[in-house]
Amino acid sequence: MHTLDKFKHIVITGASSGLGAELARQYAAPGVCLSLSGRDAQRLAEVVQSCRASGAQVHEDCIDVTDAAAMAAWLQGCNARQSVDLVIANAGISGGTGQKELEPSAQAQMIFDVNVTGVLNTINPLLPAMVVRGHGHIAIMSSLAGFRGFSGAPAYCASKAAVRVYGEALRAGLEKTGLCVSVICPGFVVTPMTAVNDFDMPLLMPVERAAAIIIKGLARGKGRIAFPFVTRFAVWALSAMPDGLAHRLIRDLPGKKSLK
Repeated sequence: MHTLDKFKHIVITGASSGLGAELARQYAAPGVCLSLSGRDAQRLAEVVQSCRASGAQVHEDCIDVTDAAAMAAWLQGCNARQSVDLVIANAGISGGTGQKELEPSAQAQMIFDVNVTGVLNTINPLLPAMVVRGHGHIAIMSSLAGFRGFSGAPAYCASKAAVRVYGEALRAGLEKTGLCVSVICPGFVVTPMTAVNDFDMPLLMPVERAAAIIIKGLARGKGRIAFPFVTRFAVWALSAMPDGLAHRLIRDLPGKKSLK
C-alpha cells in the first residue's frame, strides 16, 4: 500500500522499533526517500537495511528528539536534500506509577520532554519551508490514552492529550496554507512499549495492521486516525460522561510499570 505520487520524502522519528519501524518498512519502495531517526543504532540499522532491500533510498541518524538544536540541523538538512512531503512525529516513551505509588517527578518530566517537546522539535523546523511551498503533511503520534486521564499513567496520558489537541488546532490553523495535519490515536499495539505491560490489553493489534491503518488514513488526509473502533468509542464515552461516574469505572484499572 504505497502512495508514491503523494509522499516521496518521508521523515519518521522513533523509527528504530515499534510503529515507527513498521511504518518505515511499509512505506519503503522504489522512488521513496526515507529519513529515519531513532535511539537504538543497531535496531535502526536493521530497519534501514530492510527498507533499502525494498528499494527505498534511506538516510538515518541517531538523534535525541529533546535536543532542539540537533533536531533542527538534521531536519533542515533532510529538507535541503529533498523537500519533505510527510513528517511523522512518532518518537515517544511511556511509563506509569507501578503499584499505584506517586509517579516520580523525573519520570513525568522525561515523558513530557520526549512526547511533547520532542514533537515540537520534530515539526517546527519543517513548518516554515512547508508553508512557503504550500505543500506538506504533518502526522503527530498521540494515543487513545490521550482522551482520558488514567491513574496508572498520568504523565503519559497528559502528554498524549497535549499533542492531540495541539495537532487538532494546528490542522485548523494551517488549513488555508495547503498543509495537512493528522493526529494518530492508536489503542494497544504489539510493540516493545506494550511488551512490558503485565495486564490484559483489550483488542491488542498486530503492529503490521496498525501501520497499514495509519498509512491508509494519511493517504486520505484524515485529521484524526483513531483505532480500533471499540476502544475508540470506549475512551470517547469516558471523556464525555460525568467525572464522578468515569472515575468509578477506571479507578481500579492496572497501571503501567515505572520507567527504570
